Amino acid sequence: MSFAEFFQHFINGVTLGGTYALIALGYTMVYGILGFINFAHGDILMVGAYIGLFTFNALRGSQDFGLWPTVAFFIAMVVSMVFCACLGMLTERIAYKPLRKATRLAPLLSAIGVSFILSNTAAWLWGTQSRRFPKPFEDQAISFGGVSVTPHQILILVVTVIMMVAMQLYVAKTRMGKAMRATSLDQDTARLMGINSDHVISLTFAIGSALAACGGILIALDFTCYPTMGTMTGTKAFVAAVIGGIGNIPGAMLGGVILGLLETFGVAILGIPTGMRDTIAFVALIIILLVKPEGILGKAEKEKV
Repeated sequence: MSFAEFFQHFINGVTLGGTYALIALGYTMVYGILGFINFAHGDILMVGAYIGLFTFNALRGSQDFGLWPTVAFFIAMVVSMVFCACLGMLTERIAYKPLRKATRLAPLLSAIGVSFILSNTAAWLWGTQSRRFPKPFEDQAISFGGVSVTPHQILILVVTVIMMVAMQLYVAKTRMGKAMRATSLDQDTARLMGINSDHVISLTFAIGSALAACGGILIALDFTCYPTMGTMTGTKAFVAAVIGGIGNIPGAMLGGVILGLLETFGVAILGIPTGMRDTIAFVALIIILLVKPEGILGKAEKEKV
């Protein structure tokens, strides 16, 4: 493999991993505060892709490319993120909040129920046929030194970097970010210190769902929108969160990029058939659970009995 081929696969892997990282952030934020996996997260991704598609088509009109379609695309992305943020808070309020004092199995089963409700409702409202998400600009590849990069890949890289840096700065530097970190350490103590834990948890779901919507739109640009699109993508994003260290925000970012690179190079170097590409994520999951169960950036915690 030449250097140009290697770098081409590297760019493709980082682009794919960036979308996984965006979605994985939602899993890791919820787990870090509540300690359970929101398996409806992938279906919120799907809803975000549909809302973005419908909003984009309504705004751009008959124009295919140009300044306005590009502006309309980013407006549609913001509308989709706001819609999914509200959907995430509503889901938390109805399906998860009443179960906070229940056993860990109860919210998990509730999340699976919400997942089925969202996917079946989408199939009922919008049909089961896949829908193409039109690109807002011409996707003609730019070549340099034998490496081709499309404007779509540049869009994904720019959007994911901006979102992840903004998320890291928000959690590390803002007052609400400090409240989120305090709540993740100990909800009861945080409440005694005057932190509204209910508000923090709702905000966590809102931010995670908004990031999922953004990731859903970026994925739909490469593939299509359909009611079950969030199932496998959401599951692989969860795997990325576990690889990086679930509950750890930088770990979710790292895990997403690593998973994207593993999938890309697994097909390119190891010759794994494209149809078996999804198995790479689960083989990586098994290996990380056997070797370092807390994840690459996670820390092993000891519980006193």
